[in-house]
Amino acid sequence: MATSKTDKGEGAGERKRVLITGISGRLGRELSRQLHRNYRVIGIDRRPAEDLPVDVEHHRLDLRRNRTRAIFREESISAVVHLGTIYNPRRDPVSDHRTNIVGLQRLLGYVRSYNIPKLIVLSTADVYGPQAENITFLNEDSPLLAAARFVAIRDLVSVDMAAMSFMWKHPDTETVILRPVHIVGDVGNTAMKYLLRPWVPRVLGFDPMVQLVHQDDVVRSIVLALEDGVRGVYNVDGPTAVPASVILKHLGARQIPIPSSVLRFALKQMWRFRLTRFPSAEVDHIQWPATVDGSRARRELGYAPAHDMTSILQMLRESSDRMR
Repeated sequence: MATSKTDKGEGAGERKRVLITGISGRLGRELSRQLHRNYRVIGIDRRPAEDLPVDVEHHRLDLRRNRTRAIFREESISAVVHLGTIYNPRRDPVSDHRTNIVGLQRLLGYVRSYNIPKLIVLSTADVYGPQAENITFLNEDSPLLAAARFVAIRDLVSVDMAAMSFMWKHPDTETVILRPVHIVGDVGNTAMKYLLRPWVPRVLGFDPMVQLVHQDDVVRSIVLALEDGVRGVYNVDGPTAVPASVILKHLGARQIPIPSSVLRFALKQMWRFRLTRFPSAEVDHIQWPATVDGSRARRELGYAPAHDMTSILQMLRESSDRMR
């Protein structure tokens, strides 16, 4: 028998409960700091959590474990924010696939079983895939083609598509899917690792436009998506698209033009011997365009990036100087 919010003790004066998966990550920690004064924040992550506000409740659990159900059963949760998707080409793809897909399936089942009114899934604009045929700016209705050339990204595409399927099948839940462009800041993703190198390879004859968004703006888009009545798919872009060469020049990186076939072959061999963190398929991102149209988020969420390109480049330059 379902238990109402009143039965669980969530009276008119009690804060709504927001559950964050992947709360131990940098985005999860920052989101908890933004929300904890207005919401009761509950986190699930199998990793230890550092620097969380003292009133944030952290459960060190794998989302796939049966013990997770008790959290959904015993709490009257108003919204779930799913940040728990893993993407690391170096890790065991079978293990990560189980974590990503089975974990999401469990989560979607809990959202349905316990009638949670809001679900936010953080995806990525990478699901569109860089392609030579891409139009200038891709909107949310563009096909998700990333896995066609880059098998390691299939989980990200699968998670996004599963969330979209859930959104259409269960309109009683306000489902929001956010697709941010390359996130920069205090994050250890592929974009940051590439941009902060003292020398970087570039594909000879190509200089694609690149979109960057500060992690704080991504967190703010999640907060905006928590508002009642918000549902749908939203690209989360940064201040403007800039040629990759302009960004690298500002950072003082030594740019080395290499023919595409040579660069891909070299990375493939280096990857085999664990001499690089970049699989050869990542070359697509520095060869082909994949810029997105963020006007829907601006129009419907009221989102606009607070960090302009000047401040983003300054942050990257400071990070680069510290590493060198």
